Amino acid sequence: MNKMAMLIGGEQTQAKNGATFERRNPLDGAIATIAPAAGVADAVQAVEAAAAAFPGWAATGPGERRALLMKAAHALEAKADAFIQAMASETGASAIWAGFNVHLAANTLLEAASLTTQISGEVIPSDLPGNLAMAMRQPAGVVLGMAPWNAPIILGVRAIAVPLACGNTVVLKGSELCPATHGLIIEALQEAGLPKGVVNFVTNAPADAAAVVEAMVAHKAVRRVNFTGSTHVGKIIAMLCATYLKPVVLELGGKAPAVVLDDADLEVAVNGVAFGAFANSGQICMSTERIIVDNKIADDFVARLAAKASSLPLGDPRKGPVVLGSVVDQKTVERCNALIDDALAKGAKLVCGGKADSTLIPATLLDHVTPAMDIYSEESFGPVKGIVRVEGEDAAIACANDNDYGLSSAVFSKDTARALRVAARIESGICHINGATVHDEPQMPFGGVKSSGIGRFGGKAGIEAFTDLRWVTVQTSARAYPF
Repeated sequence: MNKMAMLIGGEQTQAKNGATFERRNPLDGAIATIAPAAGVADAVQAVEAAAAAFPGWAATGPGERRALLMKAAHALEAKADAFIQAMASETGASAIWAGFNVHLAANTLLEAASLTTQISGEVIPSDLPGNLAMAMRQPAGVVLGMAPWNAPIILGVRAIAVPLACGNTVVLKGSELCPATHGLIIEALQEAGLPKGVVNFVTNAPADAAAVVEAMVAHKAVRRVNFTGSTHVGKIIAMLCATYLKPVVLELGGKAPAVVLDDADLEVAVNGVAFGAFANSGQICMSTERIIVDNKIADDFVARLAAKASSLPLGDPRKGPVVLGSVVDQKTVERCNALIDDALAKGAKLVCGGKADSTLIPATLLDHVTPAMDIYSEESFGPVKGIVRVEGEDAAIACANDNDYGLSSAVFSKDTARALRVAARIESGICHINGATVHDEPQMPFGGVKSSGIGRFGGKAGIEAFTDLRWVTVQTSARAYPF
């Protein structure tokens, strides 16, 4: 069990009213973490601490910000063992997934460090004689970041790293499902020596989330909001930000298609689809959710994929190495079991895996999925995946686009030009040719279309999201006015 604290104005603190909440391990129900249950007063205090620290941090030179973010990256990497234990305890994640989270999150901090000297503008020709006109990017102010549990280190860091690099101060609202994991990120940033109030951290009980979030979004000092999570909650956040006129970046749900064309290299496709479908037990926004395969090669492909999926080790990640650990809760088990029942009742064929009676769900594939089945359109967010057989390229593209979501996608083909043409027609913010739908790099513009979100994280797109673009002029010669 881990009893933890929030961080407000550089000081570790509990909730003002002393309230706490428990996060329990999804496998055995043991208490994993006891965390402060922040109320509105705590949330407001965190924003005000960030606002007080903003002028000093915004005035800090890019070299100093870069050095501190680099130190934070190394401090975070040094906590790898603690992160692995925390994720196994709070979310049931495997050591493979936790270790990958640490690696990518550290790289995200390093990438943010490199961006401190790339926050540039431009000189724009003016029609006014002697007028020097410039577009200049400046830090926006306090940034509120909200990160989920499923890739907690990657997404927790992503919520605050580029905002910090741009000279903003931040408040991270930790996930109710992994408060200790998110708390370790904050520890790393503090160990790096960031000034008091530059980074603040609040945790809240699930019942208090709406009030806590609204109090922070409504605060006049908060100038940017970013949220990663479900589309359902993302719509609520978007409406809240609209109410208070706050710019927001949203990275939401997905139903990523992996399109396997008739000329695909089957070994490449099987490896890419298996990784995309079953990494972190399918609990990733980019997870392959629809496996779309041309009928000409479907039998061979499905047999190979089933053999690969059946070989993936499943077990309690606290007891040894596994590929599939526990899913996050029993609700996921119930949802996945219901999807299996519905698909089988409507004619699908179970080729591997099956229903589970605990949070250890095996890699499961359902073949001959049709639009009449719930799994065709609903996000499983678990290791249960549907295979849709199609006739030809156009049918594959139509199936890929037959969904409200549009985050990640993949196309497998030996003909790169053909694959590029197909990729151009798929409605998604991200598309990987001959690679898995699960792929992230800190410098890339990450985000979706349709119901998968608004805006982009990463690299220069992140700079645009978390700075204000200002028009500034200098009149260098006498100017004539009409009166």
